[in-house]
Amino acid sequence: MGAGHRHELYLPGDSPVHRLPPQCKLLAVLAFAIVVVATPREAFWAFGLYAVLLAAVAAVARVPAGHVVRRMAIEVPFVLFAFLIPVIGMGERVSVLGLSLSAPGLWAAWNILAKATLGVVASILLAATTEPRVVLLGAQRLRLPSLLVQIAMFMLRYLDVIVGEMRRMRVARESRGFAARDVRQIPVIARSAGALFIRSYERGERVHLAMLSRGYTGSMPIIDEMSASVVQWASALALPAAALAVLGCAL
Repeated sequence: MGAGHRHELYLPGDSPVHRLPPQCKLLAVLAFAIVVVATPREAFWAFGLYAVLLAAVAAVARVPAGHVVRRMAIEVPFVLFAFLIPVIGMGERVSVLGLSLSAPGLWAAWNILAKATLGVVASILLAATTEPRVVLLGAQRLRLPSLLVQIAMFMLRYLDVIVGEMRRMRVARESRGFAARDVRQIPVIARSAGALFIRSYERGERVHLAMLSRGYTGSMPIIDEMSASVVQWASALALPAAALAVLGCAL
């Protein structure tokens, strides 16, 4: 199932964080996110300590700050939305740099921005220290619904296949002199999208038949043995435990 594929978010390494079993890291990130969401928005210092905790994890995992910052681009839509809330929000108005902004909107924007940023950084660190395939195996170890895990596995495996097919189709178009310069080329792009859908569907059918011929009965065997020791669980849960202590002081 594509064990040789490596996602660009993953940074190979041999740090203590890399060596932790994936189910431990998944549960730790989930618990950390829950603690962050439960933190009162007025506790500015608590969010600063959460950021320090994540920075410590990044240092132990040897994940460069530049890697994290570049991947945080996925948060841009949330940032734009957060900046709009004080402008269009209702309630008491306050003046900030000559702009009339909603006071409740400012609190809501800060709440979204702080918690979303911490959650995104935690997810980036998880992806940087755990291969996507291993993450899904960890989810399987946590007894997530088997069907959902299998769907995610197939999506992960064949995303590269579809992207490769798109690249070959683009090269074929360009080798015939095609260049998408204006709206007149939209019909060609639309036909290419239709052809890509048909090819993907047909390939999926062939793969499914091949799996059935090899004894597939609706569940994937767990080949990787990833049992976690008490020490590993304690190491992974140190992050949410420290965050929980911060939350306890903030309440």
